[in-house]
Amino acid sequence: MSGTSKRFKIAIARRVVQVVALLIFAAPVIVAGWGVFGGIAGNAAAGGDGMVATPAALPFFGTLSSSSIFGVAVLDPFAMLEVIAASKTFSPSWLLAALPVLIVYGLIRGRAFCGWVCPVNLLCEGLDWLRARLHIFVRERVVPRHAKLYIALGILFLSAVLGFPLFEALSPIGFVAKGIVLGSMAGGLTLLAIVLLELFCGHRVWCRALCPLGGFYEALGRVGLVNVTIDHGACIGCDRCKQACLCDPQILDDAVSGVDGMVRAGDCMACGKCVDACPTHALAIGMTIPRPQASSGTAQGGDDRA
Repeated sequence: MSGTSKRFKIAIARRVVQVVALLIFAAPVIVAGWGVFGGIAGNAAAGGDGMVATPAALPFFGTLSSSSIFGVAVLDPFAMLEVIAASKTFSPSWLLAALPVLIVYGLIRGRAFCGWVCPVNLLCEGLDWLRARLHIFVRERVVPRHAKLYIALGILFLSAVLGFPLFEALSPIGFVAKGIVLGSMAGGLTLLAIVLLELFCGHRVWCRALCPLGGFYEALGRVGLVNVTIDHGACIGCDRCKQACLCDPQILDDAVSGVDGMVRAGDCMACGKCVDACPTHALAIGMTIPRPQASSGTAQGGDDRA
């Protein structure tokens, strides 16, 4: 396999997954709209029985917060925690609906959702491209990356105080998904703020430091079998991996410096951009069982494991 094909394999696969995920959530309303305008054979205009498809009647219907797949309810775990906090009640059915998501991202890596599925991350990558074309330069880091952990806790506390799931009301993810599926405008101001922050304030400031859902998945990302590993013998210390990182260059410090053989940070999105960027293929991503970090690097690597 040539170096070029290897370098861009992950990027292509990830973009395909992002687009497919977006289309899956768009499919119900597209099908319903097609039926409304006479595009379904069973429509009365085509001599049928006049039935028009509805999104809820399809095998898949919902948003990234709450969905139905072949009649089985699936719930975002952070949304579940918000509902529990807001309602001060608990239903086993909520946990049952959230369990598949917890298992999938728990086994893979929590923030794989951010790198491979989240439509806001796809938008922010587009803004990265636009900012580069417009030669707009912003600070690399304006807010500490762990701030989103505390923001997530704050959202849960405020949901309990206010009596409704706060992030679900303000979520830019909800705006993108619900705007496609339900036509909801909730979260539009949040999305506008993200666009302005990304273009003029700081590099990936929302995904890196402010998104409470990212904070939740960072905590979940402390476990997971998909990890970035490094061959120190092949690494030339060019730091191109850090420049490409969608999360924060800090998470690669221990691996690149030789302290550790893998990226342990819960923040890692498993996006593979660092792997694609490495000119010597020193980095790889795949299923690995994390081993305890060497004691010599424990003090230096403590922050990056979070």
